[in-house]
Amino acid sequence: MSRPRTIITADPELDDLNSMIRLLLFSNELAIEGLIYASSRFHWRGDGAGTGFFLLEREYSEPQTSWRWAPGERFIDDALDAYSQVHGNLVVHDPRYPSPDELRAVVREGNIDFEGDTSHESPGSRLIADALLDDRPGPLHLQMWAGPSTVARALMSIEERHRDTPEWPHVHATVSAKAIITKFASQDDTYDDYIRPHWPDIRVTDVMTYAWGYLIRKTVRPADEHLLGAAWMRENVTGVGALGRLYRVWGDGRQMVEGDPTDYFHLSGFTADELRAQGYGVWTDPQPAGEWISEGDTPNMLHLLVPDLRGHEHPSYGGWGGRARRTDVGADTWAIVGVEDADGEDSSVTRWFADAQADFAARLVWSVTPRYEDAAHHPVLAVDPRDRDVRAGESVRLEARVSDPDGGEVDVRWWIYDEAGSCAGDVAVAAEGEAATITVPQDARDGDTIHVIVEAHKQSSPLKAWRRVILTVLG
Repeated sequence: MSRPRTIITADPELDDLNSMIRLLLFSNELAIEGLIYASSRFHWRGDGAGTGFFLLEREYSEPQTSWRWAPGERFIDDALDAYSQVHGNLVVHDPRYPSPDELRAVVREGNIDFEGDTSHESPGSRLIADALLDDRPGPLHLQMWAGPSTVARALMSIEERHRDTPEWPHVHATVSAKAIITKFASQDDTYDDYIRPHWPDIRVTDVMTYAWGYLIRKTVRPADEHLLGAAWMRENVTGVGALGRLYRVWGDGRQMVEGDPTDYFHLSGFTADELRAQGYGVWTDPQPAGEWISEGDTPNMLHLLVPDLRGHEHPSYGGWGGRARRTDVGADTWAIVGVEDADGEDSSVTRWFADAQADFAARLVWSVTPRYEDAAHHPVLAVDPRDRDVRAGESVRLEARVSDPDGGEVDVRWWIYDEAGSCAGDVAVAAEGEAATITVPQDARDGDTIHVIVEAHKQSSPLKAWRRVILTVLG
């Protein structure tokens, strides 16, 4: 199966750096075609003359030459430098990991002078436009970890180039079908002002959620709270190799930009009032040293990291990145915020958090382990057929094939992802190890879907593998 094509635009927020580290550890699962420095209403480089004027909070509303952008900003390159130190170990565990030079070759500077600036093409916008117009099959997943302006400029360039030609209707339809946008809110106005009205048929999913960000403690499941703690982070992340050392945690003594009045995350041991007295704008409660800060933009990528779970095929399917529902913003717009699978806010996302963290930790171990046999690896899981048509009342037998490359035992679990399907009745599952019989309700209606998940779990580690089979009721 081909790996999902994706381009990432990111601004120099510490959560973008943390998300970038995760992305690189999962780069074996992806076809990464662009890593682009981008601006947002929270970060821009400036033009050296202070000519931009973009309204932020009242105290920061004057024209700025730059805002929260370090001179010579290179956080993506820093992550790639760390990746280059561990790449030799990673390819031992999966030869599909791209070389550091392959990834460096797709690093570009986007539209970064000011918030929402689309006044000119940039190397990043040209890379995106070229990818959208190439002959390679889609979809092309455009991840907006920053503001939409670089993607907007790419689409604007395509429109300017083709609008007055006979090919324009075909180009517009082809690009609209090829591009799939995920975004953490709209971190500048170019989505609302340009992309949505000019490209209404592009599928857009807003992945904004507390579940991976600075406010994660509001929604994380109680059983998973320890995954945010200093002890777990030290043992599994910050104490594990070059990429782990680069990962940002509370009180680590580092700032993305020295003197940033909104960035107090490098400090520990102060109350919110004490931080305010030092001149910081405190907007989330300070935490003990060594604890999780944020990976707010990570939901942009999560579905792509486990392609066999198939969450990236449609926003309503659900998976690591949560399950989305339709919004009335546009013709094909979706959002995951508030979508619940069982109970609790953002539970369609939080139910997978422990699995994602276990996988992240395992890959960091790979990064420091030069022998294959000295680390744990994912179970191998297959199931045929991938999808099938069924009748109301029919019993369907599904068979999986599972093994452990490390020679251990693997447990298999079959379950129905009720919220992802549309069948209202109770679906019976009779599991027999690597096989299961699924009984379709007698009152199932034509067109109903049943999402069957088979999950393989190693007994010797928390690593898992998944496959999804979609049953569609006919007649």
